[in-house]
Amino acid sequence: MSSTNTTVSRAEYCVIACAEAWRDNGEVLASPMGLVPSFGARLAKRTFSPDLLLTDGEAMLVGLDGTAEGWLPYRRHLTMVTGGRRHVMMGASQIDRFGNQNISCIGDWARPARQLLGVRGAPVNTLNNPVSYWIPKHSTRVFVERVDMVSGVGYDRAEAAGVTRYHRLPRVVSDLGVFDFAGPDHRMRLASLHPGVTVEQVRAATGFELAAPDEVPYTREPTPEELRLIREVIDPKGLRDREVRV
Repeated sequence: MSSTNTTVSRAEYCVIACAEAWRDNGEVLASPMGLVPSFGARLAKRTFSPDLLLTDGEAMLVGLDGTAEGWLPYRRHLTMVTGGRRHVMMGASQIDRFGNQNISCIGDWARPARQLLGVRGAPVNTLNNPVSYWIPKHSTRVFVERVDMVSGVGYDRAEAAGVTRYHRLPRVVSDLGVFDFAGPDHRMRLASLHPGVTVEQVRAATGFELAAPDEVPYTREPTPEELRLIREVIDPKGLRDREVRV
């Protein structure tokens, strides 16, 4: 898609929404998981969050073109994680109204119907640094009343355990909209709709009662320069459309 085409795709709104997760974060390590979050982090660094640190996902800090700029030893990575100096954007097989996330199994723990990734680093991530979520297909199978297993810790469990110093879930981005936890008792709230989506669509695709303001705004429009960067520099092959199919 040429940047001269002013029609913004749903995938591009999702990239913008993911990029906004890192606004005003300062010099923190951005750890995006998935194509759209990765494009969002790179867009944020090229525009309104130039102090973001990008990584190759293994052991190097990288520049905007992907070339290595510095070594990120595991001990330094852990220091950043445990001190709140990292902002992860993970996926979720299930997520509930308080932000408890499951990437481990579907069904009863003793005899799960499906075995998934396992909890991986989700507990440490959520208790020690900000964590946002990217969900490319919003449905009642993902946005559930109660997760089958807690991998990432939500607001209710963090508060009950008294581990809230670095716990923060800034936003959830799906193919339908953007969500935060500004509802009563840190419950999930609809923060914005992607253009073309209705509140009724979001509620129908969500398996719990979702808080929402009386007037729900739309996800912000990308600037012409942001569109150019997405289409010509960050994702010229249009890989974003593989994750967001509308």
